[in-house]
Amino acid sequence: MFTSVFLLLAVLIDKLFGEPPRFHPLVGFGRLVRWVEAKLYPADPQGESVKRMRLRGAIGLALLLVPLTLLAALFDWLPYIGWFYTILLLYLTLGAKSLDQHAAAVREALQAGDLLLARQRVGMIVSRDTSRLSEQDVARATVESVLENGSDAVFATVFWYLVLGAPGAVLYRLVNTMDAMWGYKNQRYLHFGWAAARLDDVMNYIPARLTALTYALLGKRQDALRCWREQAPTWYSPNAGPVMAAGAGSLGVELGGAAVYHGSLKERPQLGLGHVPEAADILRAQRLVSRGLWLWVVLALAIGLPLGYFYA
Repeated sequence: MFTSVFLLLAVLIDKLFGEPPRFHPLVGFGRLVRWVEAKLYPADPQGESVKRMRLRGAIGLALLLVPLTLLAALFDWLPYIGWFYTILLLYLTLGAKSLDQHAAAVREALQAGDLLLARQRVGMIVSRDTSRLSEQDVARATVESVLENGSDAVFATVFWYLVLGAPGAVLYRLVNTMDAMWGYKNQRYLHFGWAAARLDDVMNYIPARLTALTYALLGKRQDALRCWREQAPTWYSPNAGPVMAAGAGSLGVELGGAAVYHGSLKERPQLGLGHVPEAADILRAQRLVSRGLWLWVVLALAIGLPLGYFYA
């Protein structure tokens, strides 16, 4: 019973206040990740075998995850005040308001006709080169980011909270942050970041598919399910594929296509059905994620409250 109530309170706090204005724990964790990387990454990576590079990355993963997850569990289990830390930790790991604010900033710049500002703002939430994007390209990139990050920063976080409590939400967000920093398939991180990337894939497998189902239920259901079934297997990520394909089908927009990453043109498969996204479609994507989150909260309450009273 209390698990679902704490979820409701954390979501409300996030909706009201968003991220802490000055210091976010995940930002501090990112600095810690860089420090650990500097200590463990070899001076001569060419002289290291694949196994040793993977071992170095796995050691870094364990050093970063185990103590902080145990600390979260300790706070969560404190007598009398553990409930406070449960709500606080879940609030700090949720990224719903932040995602909404970043997407809204891009949308407002596009609607104002300021393409340069829109490019700058979308560059804060995507890893592709945004300096030459057209208005439609900016809108497409933003919708893609909202759908994919809706899975990572919102639904997967809630899923692991419901499964393992606040320590589960903390563990997931730490893994997701490490994957965002070490999960690149380039020369530096292909092997060193292997453990972080694989763990992120495992922890996202079920949440990604539940997210895709959520998107399908709240939009053009048949199109979303069709795109999920036919297009998701063509995407380069096993978890982002279902999320973005179902989301694009649900919204009736076309995503994917060519994009420049780190100076190289990457041809990506088409996802979705319908028109090329515009500024108005960013708002539709924002609302899809928001409605999905409230659906999860309502379902958690509908299941949790009766069970709580039954077992009380």
